Amino acid sequence: MPEICHFYGIVITMYLPDHNPPHFHVRYNEYRATIDIQTGRVTGQMPRRALRWSMSGSTSTRTS
Repeated sequence: MPEICHFYGIVITMYLPDHNPPHFHVRYNEYRATIDIQTGRVTGQMPRRALRWSMSGSTSTRTS
């Protein structure tokens, strides 16, 4: 899966021809989560701080 970003041990990946809804994957140590780009819904487990960092870029690109 193509790596979009890597910071503070958090790896964000996205596979464009993946299933709907549009989402990205986040890995941090043993934690894994999927975040819906349109709604911000999180599936999986991620420490709160890592989740905040992961979502900071997605909320600025979301349209209302």
